[in-house]
Amino acid sequence: MKIVYEEDKRVDDMSQKINIGIIGFGTIGSSVAKLLLGKRKLFRDRTGIDLNLSLICDKDLRSKRDVKVPRKMLTKDVNKIIYGPDIDVVVELIGGVHPAKEIVIKSLESGKHVVTANKLLLAMHGEEIFKKAEMLDRHILFEASVAGGVPIIKSIREGMISNTFYSIMGILNGTSNYILTQMSREGSSFKAALKEAQSKGYAESNPSFDIKGLDSAHKLAILSYLGFGKRVKMKDIYAEGIENISPVDIEYAKDLGYTIKLLAIAKREGKELTAKVHPALLPNHYLLSSVSGVYNAIFIEADLVGKQLFYGQGAGKQPTSSAILSDIMDISHSILYGRKSGKVVTSKRVEIKNIKKMDEIITRYYLHFSAIDRPGVLANIADILGDYGISIASVVQKERREEHVVPIVMLTHDAKEKNMQMALKRINKLAAIKRKTVLIRLEK
Repeated sequence: MKIVYEEDKRVDDMSQKINIGIIGFGTIGSSVAKLLLGKRKLFRDRTGIDLNLSLICDKDLRSKRDVKVPRKMLTKDVNKIIYGPDIDVVVELIGGVHPAKEIVIKSLESGKHVVTANKLLLAMHGEEIFKKAEMLDRHILFEASVAGGVPIIKSIREGMISNTFYSIMGILNGTSNYILTQMSREGSSFKAALKEAQSKGYAESNPSFDIKGLDSAHKLAILSYLGFGKRVKMKDIYAEGIENISPVDIEYAKDLGYTIKLLAIAKREGKELTAKVHPALLPNHYLLSSVSGVYNAIFIEADLVGKQLFYGQGAGKQPTSSAILSDIMDISHSILYGRKSGKVVTSKRVEIKNIKKMDEIITRYYLHFSAIDRPGVLANIADILGDYGISIASVVQKERREEHVVPIVMLTHDAKEKNMQMALKRINKLAAIKRKTVLIRLEK
């Protein structure tokens, strides 16, 4: 005789069906819908849970998608999902802040659990939304908001729950990483590499958020909140993009044993947190240096697990959809088996008191001067750097690339950002300096 446990009874019960409403039927929304419809039996066989796509909302229902859904499953009325009595999980995929914020809040208030991939929304209003979800005992999961299919959020929230984090550093934007990879491998100009990225669908027609470091900053805000328990406002994250990186500097960096990457960096220094995004020189032997193309990677250092590297596809409809489906399944387990929603933040807020200002950051620097080839220029540069307590680790005078102008490449020892910026302001005013000095920070 077969023994039927309580959970076994529930597998055959209609309560095993989880009804899902998707708001946003674009590239990601249509991909999630396709997976829910095409893999429904697979999900049911693997988990005993029936993920039922009930309704899809979008203002544009005429555009062609790569998934066919019954007409009755489509609506332009978002309230049918937000307030629909049969909807268990709302998947918000419209992006942006408004009306996404209102949709998420109203969905939570109407008793729904929420899955989102909206990094901008969470970077701007995550703390408020998380508190609302906790107060209402609802889940809000957002694995797809950072690094696509790389399970970094779950790893921080669950896998490393007992750790104190020292640093979270990573390549969080596939578009910028692809551009820098092409510039390094092919010697392409920034404009040519960007155009190629756009032609392959890796970059938007307006790529500003990606190339200016803003997309990485949004993701860093989320990771900082999870890892360090401190909400970092966007105005407190220094963000510098890759628009001014040239193939020449990539070549010079290679000669010195470094690779240039756009890094998002959050580091604990006592009770202060450094949060910044900028191009950085990494030693070639670092694992992050070998991350190429549209791939993402996040390097974590914590007290118990030591050093960890997470690597994978950071964007694209399939990796992103994989993360969204994982969140839906986690919530489904909670609905059916009674797990509480829990807090989003894993760290005590008292750990970090304030965000360190960029002017106070101390690091090493790569400097590329374009100077007239005449005696005394290097001495003048060295004197000004010395006035601000900046010492030179190495200097190389490169072959001329244009008449009478010589590239001088320098690496410094540790220096304060404020001092470096004041020194360069004076150096760039020298008559012998023919264009603005290139500054790229080194990351240890």
